[in-house]
Amino acid sequence: MALLSMRDVSIGFGGSLVLEGINLQIERGERLGLLGRNGVGKSTLLKIIAGDLQPDEGTVVRQQGLRVAYLVQEVPQGLQGTVYEVVGSGLEALSPISGDSAEDEQWRRRVVRATILIRMQLDPTGDFESQSAGLKRRILLARGLVRDPDIVLLDEPTNHLDIDAIAWLEDYLLRYGGTLVFVTHDRTFLRKLATRIIEIDRGRLIDWSCDYDTFAARKEAVLETEATQTVQFDKKLAQEEAWIRQGIEARRTRNEGRVRALERLRLQRRERREQPGPLRIQVQEAERSGKLVMRATGITYSYGDRPVVRDFSTTIMRGDKLGIVGPNGSGKTTLLRLLLGELPPQAGTVRRGSNLEIAYFDQLRAQIEEDRTVLDNVADGAEYVTVNGRRRHLIGYLQDFLFSPDRARVYAGTLSGGERNRLLLARLFARPSNLLVMDEPTNDLDLETLELLEDLLLDYEGTLLLVSHDRELLNNVVTSTLALEEGGRVGEYAGGYDDWVRQRPEPRDPGAPPAGARAVLRSAASPATDPAPRGERARKLTFKEQRELEVLPARIEALEAEHSQLYRMMGDPAIYQQGGDEVVKATARLEELERELAETYARWETLEAKAAPE
Repeated sequence: MALLSMRDVSIGFGGSLVLEGINLQIERGERLGLLGRNGVGKSTLLKIIAGDLQPDEGTVVRQQGLRVAYLVQEVPQGLQGTVYEVVGSGLEALSPISGDSAEDEQWRRRVVRATILIRMQLDPTGDFESQSAGLKRRILLARGLVRDPDIVLLDEPTNHLDIDAIAWLEDYLLRYGGTLVFVTHDRTFLRKLATRIIEIDRGRLIDWSCDYDTFAARKEAVLETEATQTVQFDKKLAQEEAWIRQGIEARRTRNEGRVRALERLRLQRRERREQPGPLRIQVQEAERSGKLVMRATGITYSYGDRPVVRDFSTTIMRGDKLGIVGPNGSGKTTLLRLLLGELPPQAGTVRRGSNLEIAYFDQLRAQIEEDRTVLDNVADGAEYVTVNGRRRHLIGYLQDFLFSPDRARVYAGTLSGGERNRLLLARLFARPSNLLVMDEPTNDLDLETLELLEDLLLDYEGTLLLVSHDRELLNNVVTSTLALEEGGRVGEYAGGYDDWVRQRPEPRDPGAPPAGARAVLRSAASPATDPAPRGERARKLTFKEQRELEVLPARIEALEAEHSQLYRMMGDPAIYQQGGDEVVKATARLEELERELAETYARWETLEAKAAPE
């Protein structure tokens, strides 16, 4: 039986239905990638699956006792407490196991919580509010997983994560083995995770039942066929309309069937929902810059005692396309500002070439003035813009970026994330440039817009500096990569993301148990979290307990060694080619090891506490 089934589900919020008569079945163990343009109803569908939203029509049938975890796009406001407390709040909705005592139930919950903390590589003592955006999303995912959900819903899980965090999440979800439904614009993430693609298109749900690459090929063929059929339909309708206007011949008895057929054609035309028009982006290229664009010599910059850039030198020539990568907070934006002259280096020099016209897409979208309209943000009150020598009315120009005339007149502060991105692109490309600087331009863009932006950057004849966590974009566009590494070192590598991964210094083994794992488990799973009465702690160890305490470190070491070996094995793609049984067995053993580790650490802590002098 399917975990969840939808039958003829429809929902709308005024105007056309967002979802119209959709049918969907979610089976155990599937990983569904949910695609569609911005605003088509992907988040609405996730809310219906989660039970947060009821459809206007149709039925949703859930397996009895179905548990759903939902990771939304934005981090909820007002969450406070330690990581341990936030993760543990996910257990509040769980019912106790029948027959268990309160003490047994409390113990079981401590072990479950500790298992998730170690698996997600989280420090339970950290304060939630002080964590980075990426770590907050990881903590919220842990809060959902601690309930052992049947279905996990992820809405743009890679947004605002750096490349290392995305790779970790990807690796974790591949080993997770549960049922996933996720929305993402990250093509590499889709390609690695999705076992089935479903798409929302003009209110309808299309089940492609294939991986992402197969979907992309099939979708292109379907759109070509649809375009041909639309042209043929419109041609036939125009011919019949011309015929009916001839008058009396159409009213003859023998032509009544043709008149009825024309009425049906008119009805079909009225009910047809058009494919949204494509984004039409053009970059205005200024006169060519000088051959030398930038030369940095020995530049250094630190925040207090923390070096961001240390003794870095590079030469950027006209036409170069440079990618800039590094963990969140490592200083990618600082490096951009140093190169652009917005920030003076504390040591070294930056020489910029002649005739530079810079267009800067900033990560925080700070250039957008929220108390001004879309129109004013682009052209400061002017009615026309000149694009590549052609004078265009601003309303028409903004329609190329999918802003209707009404939407172009709203205040920028009311725009969605995707609309804000399109507005910044419209503002950026309304001005000529020969040096394009883009700091995380892909957040909140749908796949179609992202692919169009990629084509534009490929064709751009000026110089490009691109900060991005989109691995496929980096692979397809950039010719060299600057990577911010430990200690303020900036490494320069030929090629895109995959080339950088092959050339960079060997990173820490991602399969190894996380640093501080022992401290995590001891603080999260042990009775120290829930102190025992002093009298119980004060008892001396029995002979049997003393011998048990002596052998526990060796037991922990053996469990950690097996855990590390199994973790590395599951990171090898070859295991997934051996069939589902091997993956299921490995996943089950990994979970069993994590439970054993949690219980063993907890037992060790208990015995140590009892053995400690008063």
